[in-house]
Amino acid sequence: MTGYANAAAAGGETNEGAAMAAAPGAATVSVEARSVNGRFLDLALRLPDELRGLEPALREMLTGAFRRGKIELRVATSREVDGAVPMPSSEQLNRLAYQQGAVQGWLPTARPLTVNEVLHWCKGAVAVAKLDEPALDAARRCIEGLREARAREGARLAAILLERVARLRELAALAAPLLPQVVQRQQARFLERWNEALATVQAGAAIPAQSLHERAMAEAAAFAIRIDVAEELGRLASHLDEIERLLKTGGELGKRLEFLIQELQREANTLGSKSAALELTNLSVEMKVAIEQMREQVQNIE
Repeated sequence: MTGYANAAAAGGETNEGAAMAAAPGAATVSVEARSVNGRFLDLALRLPDELRGLEPALREMLTGAFRRGKIELRVATSREVDGAVPMPSSEQLNRLAYQQGAVQGWLPTARPLTVNEVLHWCKGAVAVAKLDEPALDAARRCIEGLREARAREGARLAAILLERVARLRELAALAAPLLPQVVQRQQARFLERWNEALATVQAGAAIPAQSLHERAMAEAAAFAIRIDVAEELGRLASHLDEIERLLKTGGELGKRLEFLIQELQREANTLGSKSAALELTNLSVEMKVAIEQMREQVQNIE
């Protein structure tokens, strides 16, 4: 099933604890997930180098949430680099003063630090925010959003499949009344040709008329059984009942629906091959069209 979702989170705790207020280097992480139709689960992760270590955890999230489809998860980070020079903290200034005194004690001719050098040193010492936890949090929310999007599309697909089920029931209802008429008509035609053949081939043969009649009736009954498709229509109705039950129950249905669609196709093919009347042949063709439409939709359902 197709779907799209995104989520974002801000960088949390830094590597060195709490940094000074309004520190530059604040970071955000954004996660996007896209899903397209697929019979199997195919995952593609696009991660920045700093978050490569999260790939196993992200794959575990995706495999736990989805069973089918080609899913792409893309993670991006952005750091807001402030153009203004930050205000140094007292701890940083004390450390610089102590280090400068120690250096000048050993090297009396060393020049003191300028204000510009002090400010740039403080800016370069800003702690970088950790993004692992924000990235995982954003990924969880994004995956949940993708699940909801796929669920909405699944509901639409289920409605389409139920319409096709209703159409197949209509076609089966049209075919059922035709069966006795078709069987009777074809049986009468068979007996007529049988008698014509006997009149031509067995003329004058010493075969009792009663035996010929019994043999003709037996052959006609066997022929009627061969062209009778009531059993196929019964199995088709049973498969439709199961499909309708699964769609209303919900859950992971893709594999089971695919199997049932194959069974529907088999019954429709048998109906067409055993058909002895144009009316049944036309109904069989319409059934195959509806079943093929169902097959295309079922491949998208998880």
